[in-house]
Amino acid sequence: MSVLVNKDSKVIVQGFTGNEGTFHAGQMIEYGTNVVGGVTPGKGGTEHLGKPVFNTVADAVAKAGANVSIIFVPPAFAADAIMEAADAGIKVIVCITEGIPVEDMVKVKSYIQDRDCRLIGPNCPGIITSDEAKIGIMPGFVFKKGKVGIVSKSGTLTYEAADQVVKAGYGVSTAIGIGGDPIIGTTTKEALELFINDPETEAVVMIGEIGGSLEAEAARWYRDSGSKKPVVGFIAGQTAPKGRTMGHAGAIVGGAEDTAQAKMAIMSECGINVVDSPAEIGATVAKVLG
Repeated sequence: MSVLVNKDSKVIVQGFTGNEGTFHAGQMIEYGTNVVGGVTPGKGGTEHLGKPVFNTVADAVAKAGANVSIIFVPPAFAADAIMEAADAGIKVIVCITEGIPVEDMVKVKSYIQDRDCRLIGPNCPGIITSDEAKIGIMPGFVFKKGKVGIVSKSGTLTYEAADQVVKAGYGVSTAIGIGGDPIIGTTTKEALELFINDPETEAVVMIGEIGGSLEAEAARWYRDSGSKKPVVGFIAGQTAPKGRTMGHAGAIVGGAEDTAQAKMAIMSECGINVVDSPAEIGATVAKVLG
């Protein structure tokens, strides 16, 4: 089983005919993702990559039954693209765009709050259910089907974790790259909850980084849930200087719980198997499942 997306998901690409949209849609189709079309205003009625192009997301929902969208739209227009998808009834919205203004995301967060949809990202690698659907920019060949879920703030560490889990003899059910911006749709806790509640995911790898409180919230939720499903955790940025934004816009250390060391201590206290280096993820997954 998987969470959020699978082989039956009907995916559209917003920003379909642009360079990024074209390249990654091609890769997604090649992976076997059920891409039913794309959206580029003004190009409705044409074809691209052998798929229909629609003027609006509402058209794509009405004519192609789309229920998942991936957004490759420039930062200035990306917030509108997310809200358009939510308004049209798309259930899972994945926004890859980096650099969306924080004030735009404040509006988005408020807008989608009461709508029946889930936002992944922005500034994220997307979501992949191994051997079924890739809605994102991750290298599909790394992911093999299995029973380990991955939730990660970091794109590259998502792929590294997947590679190690596969090489350790276990596959990946679904991997969710939640993104590293200060305001994102799905949080670490929400993604962890999906995996804990998924009967076919037997363990979870949770990768965080300095800044914010998402990992601490997830760890405390996990402790309070009483779940016996093992979680392996890693926090990136252990050597980062305090008070400086490192990498992602969300990775700035403000309070005492924002440092890598503090987060690792909280996770450990809450029953998560914390590793000091990403190189230990695969071996630790094998140990907790062994």
